[in-house]
Amino acid sequence: MTIILGLDPSLSCTGWGVIRVEGSRIAHIANGEVKTDAKASIVQRLAQLQRELAAAIAAHAPDRAACEEVFVNKNPQSTLKLAQARGAVLAACGMADLVVREHSARGVKKAVVGTGGADKRQVQAMLKVLLPGAQIAGADAADALAVAIADAHTR
Repeated sequence: MTIILGLDPSLSCTGWGVIRVEGSRIAHIANGEVKTDAKASIVQRLAQLQRELAAAIAAHAPDRAACEEVFVNKNPQSTLKLAQARGAVLAACGMADLVVREHSARGVKKAVVGTGGADKRQVQAMLKVLLPGAQIAGADAADALAVAIADAHTR
């Protein structure tokens, strides 16, 4: 049995999802979102991300983590904020000695839906099939669960 933490980093709302993998079976454990206040300083927002993810890691004791690879936005400021949020997320994993595997957005979609060109609705529909009964906190938590499932399918 392996417990995988999936992560979808963002400064405004980082999604996280935890699954249990036993052979070819996947089960939902938990998911959530860390939403930060846009009016708070960048330092406060990054600290909140790291603190809340550290709490989720402590609560669910994953064996490893999986994170969506960073992509470059057209807006350099957006790319920088994403990179900083990703750094806080990875630091929380590092503090817990978790190995973090990275997956491209296209690879996640291919692993979950079967095509790298799938849209968010298709991914969310497939999550309902793969994780029946799971109450998903929101779109970012759904993306994080998809990352965890992709990691389970590709390893």
